[in-house]
Amino acid sequence: MDNGEPLPSFEGLAAAFAKAKADKEREEAQGLKARTGDAVAANKQGEVHFKALHGIVIAFFTFLLALHLVGIYLFTSGFLLTRLVLEEKSNCAIPPINSSRSYSPASPSTGCWHPKMFEKAIVIIVDALRYDFTVPFNSEGPDKPHHFHNAIPVFYETALHSPNNAFLLPFIADPPTTTLQRLKGLTTGTLPTFIDAGSNFAGTAIDEDNLVAQLRNASKRIVHLGDDTWHSLFPGYFEPNLTHAYDSFNVWDLHTVDNGVTKHIFPLLHPSNSSKWDVIFGHYLGVDHAGHRYGPDHPAMAAKLNQMDEIFRKMIDQLDDDTLLVVMGDHGMDAKGDHGGESDDEIQAALWMYSKQKLFGRSSPSYTTPPATAKERPVAQIDLVPTLSLLLGMPIPFNNLGAPIEEAFIGPKGDDFENLATVHRLAAAQIHRYQHAYAQARGLDENSRASSVSLWRAANNAWDSVAGTKKANKEQWINVYKSFSRYQRETLSMCRALWARFDIPRMVNGITILASTLLVLATYARGLDGDHAELTPPLLTRSILGAIIGTLLGFGASFAIPSLPWEHAVSYSTAIGGVIGSATAFWYVRRRIVYPFPTTIWGWTSVVFTLALSAGFAANSFTIWEDEILLHFLTTFGVLLTISSFRQRNAIDRALGCYHSSLFIILTRVASLSRLCREEQMPYCKSTYYASATSSTSAPWQLAIPIVSAFLLPNLIRTYYKNTRNHQGSAVLWLDVALRFGMLLGAAYWTLDAADDGDWYPGYGKLLKTTKTIIAQITLAIALGFGYSTFSWSKPLLKIETRSADSKDKSAQVVADGGRSSITILGYANVHGSRYALLVTMWFLAISLVQKPMGAGAIAIAAWQIFSLFEIIDTNKLSDSAVGPVILGLLGSFYFFKTGHQATLASIQWESAFIPLQTIRYPWSPLLVTLNTFGAQILCAVAVPAVVLWKQPPKKRGLLGDVTKAIATHLLFYAAINLATTMWAGHLRRHLMLYRIFCPRFMTGAVVLLVVDVMAIFVAVGGTRVSFLSVAEVFGWT
Repeated sequence: MDNGEPLPSFEGLAAAFAKAKADKEREEAQGLKARTGDAVAANKQGEVHFKALHGIVIAFFTFLLALHLVGIYLFTSGFLLTRLVLEEKSNCAIPPINSSRSYSPASPSTGCWHPKMFEKAIVIIVDALRYDFTVPFNSEGPDKPHHFHNAIPVFYETALHSPNNAFLLPFIADPPTTTLQRLKGLTTGTLPTFIDAGSNFAGTAIDEDNLVAQLRNASKRIVHLGDDTWHSLFPGYFEPNLTHAYDSFNVWDLHTVDNGVTKHIFPLLHPSNSSKWDVIFGHYLGVDHAGHRYGPDHPAMAAKLNQMDEIFRKMIDQLDDDTLLVVMGDHGMDAKGDHGGESDDEIQAALWMYSKQKLFGRSSPSYTTPPATAKERPVAQIDLVPTLSLLLGMPIPFNNLGAPIEEAFIGPKGDDFENLATVHRLAAAQIHRYQHAYAQARGLDENSRASSVSLWRAANNAWDSVAGTKKANKEQWINVYKSFSRYQRETLSMCRALWARFDIPRMVNGITILASTLLVLATYARGLDGDHAELTPPLLTRSILGAIIGTLLGFGASFAIPSLPWEHAVSYSTAIGGVIGSATAFWYVRRRIVYPFPTTIWGWTSVVFTLALSAGFAANSFTIWEDEILLHFLTTFGVLLTISSFRQRNAIDRALGCYHSSLFIILTRVASLSRLCREEQMPYCKSTYYASATSSTSAPWQLAIPIVSAFLLPNLIRTYYKNTRNHQGSAVLWLDVALRFGMLLGAAYWTLDAADDGDWYPGYGKLLKTTKTIIAQITLAIALGFGYSTFSWSKPLLKIETRSADSKDKSAQVVADGGRSSITILGYANVHGSRYALLVTMWFLAISLVQKPMGAGAIAIAAWQIFSLFEIIDTNKLSDSAVGPVILGLLGSFYFFKTGHQATLASIQWESAFIPLQTIRYPWSPLLVTLNTFGAQILCAVAVPAVVLWKQPPKKRGLLGDVTKAIATHLLFYAAINLATTMWAGHLRRHLMLYRIFCPRFMTGAVVLLVVDVMAIFVAVGGTRVSFLSVAEVFGWT
């Protein structure tokens, strides 16, 4: 012991003191943690005070979260409007206009408004059947064939060789290209509105008139097979004994739904079962799931299309003469298999109709060959509704806006323009009847639809002139047909503009709440002097009191003014009352309010970068290239921090600051190599996130990324702990064993997933699926189960050592000395930061698992950068500045893109819901998708407290206030971005790119703000409670 070697270490300070020192020295050392009766009482009082103050801070942040929710709700309810749904239904016996010269209204058995052409129908949706999947590849062009080419030739062949039996046409969907909205359009004939895009996974029954309801009213026996979305839209409509629905959300399952549809549909086609049904709706999902999982250019897609080809050839053989077979895609898919937006690949589906009877035709011999591309002779998806209705003898649904498809009514010789004019007149008359009812319900005057009314009169004049002629010629009927067609197109265009109306008062009120909440948050974050936590109680009290008064006033206003929607009045007045209450609290503590504008270069830098990012969202090009702009912002920050580090007086701080700032820049550049390009960035962007731009799977070499990360990252994080002597206690077990093992399990998961995708081991697919699911569950259990247990029960990461008095080692904090020995605490200088940062690594492990291999590598780089940022902030003495929380906000936004996401619906990686699960389970499946999509923002939000806790001494006062200030600043960054994207979306609501760019970015900003609010409040601030209490057990509160 006298040779300078350390004596044995012990768990607690008291035990170490008892073994290491004499009685007198031990009494001196007890000054670390008071033991007298008064001191113990004071210590207990300090603990109670902290717990109460911590709860108040969380409550106030929760109040701000509620304000964000109300503001987003009001703006969204005014911005994402639904059209007025009319209750009127079309009646078989009451056509919208007087009947044609040769037919009178009858019954469904013979045809309501038009002679029935088919007794039965089989309507099949092949989800995501893109038009170019169905036409042959042009080998004479410069392009090379893809896997999806020539894989399902049955449609093209039958349409080409039997034009009177079949036709194939491009089938153009109205965005958003999500299945629920497409099914509504395919059955009602109406256009989608904004609110439908947000309700894709919460389908509710269709109340308005639709084809399925008309079939049911006519006592038709309807069977459904496949995607269970139909049952949420049409509950109770289908024959229960013959209907079989399957879960549609598991995009990794290519075969269950398809096999189920095939298994049950062919027995129904047998003549012995033909009397059991009238209409079959089948919905295959395999093509869509193959696209989501692999992308269109993959052998799995070719195999699935080949399977569909065989099924429809067999179906043609078994079809009887009285049955119409319709096959269509509800939407397409983009280059990597996703959909939801309005790109050409996403909206260009295919439509094929077939009958054993020779009833179809072409108006021109050149139309015999199906269109080579979707730009030639396309039909709108809403045109299916009047076409099917008239072919099956049903009335056209009341709200329909589509027109009959020419090939179905032109006749086998292609010259029956009288019939074509007749069906177009019926459809146009129904549209006119609907428009009249809608105008009355909305209180619209005739001037708002003057152009369509004039076209309607012109079309009717053309009809009357022909109807009065005993023998009209072909040109006259063509003129009538074109006249009614012009009216239909004009009315459709008018409806698109009419239904793009916005509730401006709601939008303005939502923006007002978001803006006023931003002011409250800005004042709270950067406008108060002193301990922010200590100033929070009056803020919370007055804010809640103001909200209560506002609620009462809102209810009073809604009763006094019945025309005012009560939820609008109450939510707005409650939020504004809460904001006014906060303002009175600021007035109450006005002596603590400081100059609101930054006073340092770092403060101004944080403000300028936030405002520049916010202002840029007014430009579509800025929004499209946001990922590249964030790269330059972060690089600029790195350069500025490097310059600042050079100016540090302490040589160690200067060296560490320069090293970590340079490392920060390099890591940012390395992370930028992971890229998923959006359509608007092409051809100036090359995707690297997947194996190719047309794939949704990882390349084999990318599987090595999680493995390399598992070996490197724990070692790298360990160096940060060793440098501060905190690689002690639970940190050793967690960093060296649990974290590394969890990351290796994550790497194993993605390797097994690749083996399953690539069919590396034929016949072992089920075993691979089960094994990888268990591995994922174990990994999450390590991250959040064992991880949180470690974090909750771990003692401060310290090591107590006793050394001889003549020891030369002065690096550790000397606690007490005297006589022959001294006591040192290894890790004393960073006890708070190291203790809390364990939480960051735990969430990193959970987030890393749900990212694809390239995303796992990117998020590992993000974790490395976060720890380097801790050192940069410390060496530059910037823990009280806004720069740390703002950089973390920029990092979260940057790595959102680097983990394979964009501000588009199509980039959501839905398959992440099934990483630890084999079926959809609520609420876990949506939470997994959230963790995958916003993992980068979540990780950075959890890291915010560590920015101010890193290398802070255990007895420093006001640490909770410092954490509160940093969290408020971080939330302020995202609140500013959300307000900006909301304002620009409202201002640019008539912009051509609203659907494609501004609306998705607004929705992304809103969801990110709410997710970060929740994580920062309940995980980050909540985590500091555990950490502070743990440290206080050793060092006390006084």
